Amino acid sequence: MEKVVSRFIKYAKTDTQSDENSDSCPSTAKQLDLAILLEKEMIAIGLTDVNLDKNGYLTATLPSNTDKKLPVLGLIAHMDTSPDMSGNNVNPSIRKNYDGKDIILNQEKDIVLSPAEFPELARYKGDDIITADGTSLLGADDKAGIAEIITALDYFIEHPDVEHGKIRIGFTPDEEIGRGADKFDVEKFGADFAFTVDGGEVGELEYENFNAAMATVEVKGRNVHPGTAKNQMINSQHLAAEFQSLLPDVMRPEHTTGYEGFLHLVDIEGSVEYTKMRFLVRDHDQNKFMDKKKLLEHAASFVNNKYGKDLVKVDIADQYYNMKEKVKEHFHIIDLAAKAMKEAGIQPLVKPIRGGTDGSRLSYMGLPCPNIFTGGHNFHGRYEYIPIRSMNYAVETIRNIIKLIPALF
Repeated sequence: MEKVVSRFIKYAKTDTQSDENSDSCPSTAKQLDLAILLEKEMIAIGLTDVNLDKNGYLTATLPSNTDKKLPVLGLIAHMDTSPDMSGNNVNPSIRKNYDGKDIILNQEKDIVLSPAEFPELARYKGDDIITADGTSLLGADDKAGIAEIITALDYFIEHPDVEHGKIRIGFTPDEEIGRGADKFDVEKFGADFAFTVDGGEVGELEYENFNAAMATVEVKGRNVHPGTAKNQMINSQHLAAEFQSLLPDVMRPEHTTGYEGFLHLVDIEGSVEYTKMRFLVRDHDQNKFMDKKKLLEHAASFVNNKYGKDLVKVDIADQYYNMKEKVKEHFHIIDLAAKAMKEAGIQPLVKPIRGGTDGSRLSYMGLPCPNIFTGGHNFHGRYEYIPIRSMNYAVETIRNIIKLIPALF
């Protein structure tokens, strides 16, 4: 299984950070650096129909080696890393035989990965763990998924006697900024169902995700000299604070878990004259999702009515929806993944995604696409890590899915 490690480390060193402020596709040209590397590698190991399009979508095929009429499986991962943390000069390091204590990521900057702060780390005592150096993210989200998919497929190329159907591979740009499925051609991809390999800890099997929207709140004020401001000045920043105070504290993400949705103020920028706020609106339940959007609109109406002016404007744009509504019609896919995990000695951990994946949108585009684990933890930040044993489990799970299809269909 050393192949999956060497591949992952090679991919992790390529900066592919996406940029939500860019209108291009891919949003950053550097994502193509990894795409070109992967294109060459997939050709070299013997995959066919390898195609990198102008938008940075990379696809390939492992042809069927059987005369049986089998469904076409898709395996999908994304090439970009999160804008939340630098993806430049990633320096992966293998921490051999982890002793269960603090891991010094960066001595000079006193950056420590500690089981006191991240208790799940203690589970991996005795394992080899890959981290970055504390100055960047690691990029296991989702370069681990790419490495695991390619390594799993490599097995079937090296063992042509193992029966399997046609497999389609898709590596997408810009998933981290919600655009990974924007230009994905489901019809051309030609899969009957797919899995994104983009989850966290070992065993994760996810077919429910948030319904999601982005709410932009614009607050108008009126600026006059503070010395003559009485009954004249309207400070938009104060109105923004008043608007925020009308939203229940219990709906903040730091107070929610499981199936609980949230309203998350992701950024605010303003002056006396004008303030702009952006909120993530999230909930698994469609009715509760609608209620949260209405709550924002009611808060705006309250402020506007209080001051007798249209000072607060709310604009809400839906982003994606809960894939459960589409995947439940094809629940055999979930049973397939669960069986593959059990055969690898893993207990499936079925839980809702507190976020979204390419699969959530692809499911609504006609490609049922639940999500399985990569094995990583603490994505999008400097404390990200992935145990090598967990990556090996992911490779084995993907291989088992492919092996099981001829037996189950």
